[in-house]
Amino acid sequence: MIYLFYGTDFEKARIKANETVDVLRKKKPDASFIKITDEDRDNSRLPELIGGQGLFENKYIVFMDRVFGNEEALELILKNLKDIGASQNIFIFLEAKVNKPIVEKVKKSGGKLQEFTGEKSSGRKFLMENDKSFSLGEFNVFSLTDAFGRKDKKNLWVLYQETKDRNIPTEEIHGIIFWQLKCMFLARDSKTAEEAGLKPFPYQKAKGFLKNFKEGELEKISSELVRIYHESRMKSRSFETEFEKFILNL
Repeated sequence: MIYLFYGTDFEKARIKANETVDVLRKKKPDASFIKITDEDRDNSRLPELIGGQGLFENKYIVFMDRVFGNEEALELILKNLKDIGASQNIFIFLEAKVNKPIVEKVKKSGGKLQEFTGEKSSGRKFLMENDKSFSLGEFNVFSLTDAFGRKDKKNLWVLYQETKDRNIPTEEIHGIIFWQLKCMFLARDSKTAEEAGLKPFPYQKAKGFLKNFKEGELEKISSELVRIYHESRMKSRSFETEFEKFILNL
């Protein structure tokens, strides 16, 4: 099965692709999920994915994020397009520009296509207005603060990967975690929510999280988050890479 989302309004195309991935992963929770981006240069997995099978449900869900820019990958995909369409595995392609010959080949292979045209939309505004899971539904971006407060590194990593799939900037996640850290400092250094300048609920939650951190650990985490922010601004380090290291070292 093939899904192709593309067009000049790339932000809407990405949102729709991510929604489709979410739905498919919920319908097939035992299928193996694999994401391949334009930065991946190893094309050796493609033949395996076309005919390969997952461990449990015998299926893969493969999200191909702008891989057409890799000429070798594109050649492999077009060469095997018929087999991809007939595969037991599901392939979701996300592209900004797709020429008409490729579109026609995908159609002939039984693919489901959706083009997004017109003026570029504000991805964040569109997401907030149209994807309730962004803040209200089954996925709440602030769930990362709970995982952080519990010092649940595994769950924090899983949730962070989901924010990447939803195209939420790492800088935004960094800010949310830093906000929770600030609440914890305020809760630690005050006796009441009013004294801390916080609402009762976030105050009590932050107070409860304190037991998960050793003395002096919050200060070290604060310094690390500040370092990541400033070094990324100086372009000496990758914000995303450094933030991933931060999570893994929590």
